Amino acid sequence: MRISPPSSESVPTGGRRRVRGAALASVATGTLLLGLVAAAPAQAVPVTIDLVGINDFHGRLEADAPGARASIAGAAVLAGAVKSVEAQNPNTLFVSAGDNIGASTFTSFIQDDEPTLDALNAMGLDVSTPGNHEFDKGQDDFNGRVRANSEFPYVNANILRSDGTPAYDPYVVEEIGGVRVAFIGALTETMPTLVSPAGIEGLTFAPVVESVNAVADDIVAADAADAIVLLLHEGAETGSLDSVTGDNAFGEIARGVSGDVSAIFSGHTHQGYDYLVSPSDGGPQRAVVQTGSYGTNLARVTMTVDPAATDFRDRVTIASHRLVPLYGAFTPDPTVQAIVASAVDVAAERGAEVIGSISDSFNRAYNANPDANGLPVSNRAGESTLGNFVADIQLSSTTASGAQLAFMNPGGLRDDLPFVAPDGDVTYKAAAAVQPFANTLVVVDMTGAEIRQVLEQQWPTAGRTSTLKLGTSEGLTYTYDPTAAAGSRIAAVSLDGVAVDDATIYKVTVNSFLASGGDGFTAFANGRAHADSGKVDLQSQLEYFDAQAGDPSDPDFASRSVGVSGLTAAPVGGFAAGDTVSMTLSSLVLQQAAADASGTVTATLDGVELASAPIDETILDNSDEQGRATVTFVVPEGITAPAAGPVTRQVVLSVAGTGTTASVPVVFAAAAAPVVVPPTDPGTTPPVTTPGGTVPGTTPGSGPGTTPAGTVRNADGSLAFTGQDGLGLAALAGLVLMLAGGSALVVARRRRLRATVTPTEG
Repeated sequence: MRISPPSSESVPTGGRRRVRGAALASVATGTLLLGLVAAAPAQAVPVTIDLVGINDFHGRLEADAPGARASIAGAAVLAGAVKSVEAQNPNTLFVSAGDNIGASTFTSFIQDDEPTLDALNAMGLDVSTPGNHEFDKGQDDFNGRVRANSEFPYVNANILRSDGTPAYDPYVVEEIGGVRVAFIGALTETMPTLVSPAGIEGLTFAPVVESVNAVADDIVAADAADAIVLLLHEGAETGSLDSVTGDNAFGEIARGVSGDVSAIFSGHTHQGYDYLVSPSDGGPQRAVVQTGSYGTNLARVTMTVDPAATDFRDRVTIASHRLVPLYGAFTPDPTVQAIVASAVDVAAERGAEVIGSISDSFNRAYNANPDANGLPVSNRAGESTLGNFVADIQLSSTTASGAQLAFMNPGGLRDDLPFVAPDGDVTYKAAAAVQPFANTLVVVDMTGAEIRQVLEQQWPTAGRTSTLKLGTSEGLTYTYDPTAAAGSRIAAVSLDGVAVDDATIYKVTVNSFLASGGDGFTAFANGRAHADSGKVDLQSQLEYFDAQAGDPSDPDFASRSVGVSGLTAAPVGGFAAGDTVSMTLSSLVLQQAAADASGTVTATLDGVELASAPIDETILDNSDEQGRATVTFVVPEGITAPAAGPVTRQVVLSVAGTGTTASVPVVFAAAAAPVVVPPTDPGTTPPVTTPGGTVPGTTPGSGPGTTPAGTVRNADGSLAFTGQDGLGLAALAGLVLMLAGGSALVVARRRRLRATVTPTEG
């Protein structure tokens, strides 16, 4: 029987598929352990046992349809594979390194992952560590519903309560074939950035190596087991040996965990690897494995355990270790197949409802290189049509609450929204697959300075080593310098063509995960007003599509952020005619490109083309720098500053066919006399040149400014050829002088998601 110590919570786990003795123990229950050990003396005969494991299953109940890239085997085949190993060796234990549920496909998601837990129970999962996604709905849901419906224990050694005691049983001891195997659990230390902080309030996440080694020492000291295995929800960034063993965060774990641990079943990073690694503190090499994800492989580690060995580290010999591909390779288990079939029926009925339509796919960004299974890898560092679209939807859903802009985290996008011929119908199932977490929408009061801070936090920050590109709502644009130091990358930030003011408070919509500082975006959790709309993110999609009234949604292929670096330093007094100006650009195009994109970036000033350059659209993995170009131009006569200069002017960058535009401030010198160069695309209203005067909004979003003599304006007073939306290009049919001191208002056209969408009260 399995005995739970009084120091940690215990939830009844129901029946088991095999009958064998076991003991749960925590660090604080050494006396109880000694009693259990005395009752179960070790055998002297070496025993060969098989450990089979999964990680990051994420409710993938169904198998891929046959095809060249099919790899997800489905729960029934996974169960068949486990039973196949058990048939070869009855001394087999089935384990998981976490994320069994959460971020699931619609088939599991629509029933709160209950079918997945039922399937794992039917497979006879022996033990699991919780992953971050087990906490998607908070610790109360995990501690209650999830654990109550799991007929297997969850173990973890590094999740602590506020008083420093373990929140869960650090390990479990399973006896099989006369030997005792202790399974220690551990979770990534970056957990606070991965789930809603509100859902893990009161919990801390101690260093993995320190926590695991302390528990391993107690197990050895108490002679509580004959072998120790770590179930770790943390993994290497890639499947390479250097990534697993090198000088990096995971390498420190793979090497630094006590040599008393004979195998590490890892997860979290969805990589496939299978290596022997030497512990830093000596002892035999241990197996370190990860299966990839979604049940594509089964990890199988075969070890011989000799309980009679005097030295604990001599008790285990790794006989073999490998990843076993599962797709179509094993006979589906009929019991699990019936569970899957029932879940499919429920999902089909509830998911078939058409809720709207799209004219083209909305996709996430992807890396150029696939994973170890040949599957495309989502690039969370890349801006995407889908991320921006979801931000647009969530803004439209909260404008009644005063929201002015919205952000969407890339990790919250779990699937693309593909165009389905012939009409582009979007079903409930397709919409739910995009956002399966059921986060509510929150309107946060933020200063412009905090918005800039959020944008800075897209790059690696405390507790996070990767770049995460936020989806942004239409109207919010910014430029950044990818080569600048941390904290100073963000340059110009504009909302509807007006510069964001650092001191002004704006109302920003984010999901509840981000609102509490999730993914390391701590600037959202600023202590100011957080108004929960009460709307679930999926609900906002349903309302948006319902408001379409048959009008399909179109992807926006404009990049809402553009990288600008290496701008030639302006000489004292500014650039004069004949000077050369150069700049390096990036993030000019999204990976999902517009069909009529030109592949060229053009730089203009007052409608005059200064230069154009081809765009390199090579995809860079885990980066948003796709769409790179170098623009160089010689300052021509006639577009330098007037005699009152120097003055900062906006050089406008644009990519035809995509809608991408950005402005770069360049300082020009005084000219001997104002000379007007004819524009390349003249409009119908002749511009006029003002001798000078104070004009509000000389620089977009800057407030009142002084207009120097010689500034080119249209007859209505608006700046000629600045690249702003709605400003007609002026034909230089003639010039007239305005009265000195004349002024004009520059009217910025406010762009909104869809004028036809009626906001709904939250």
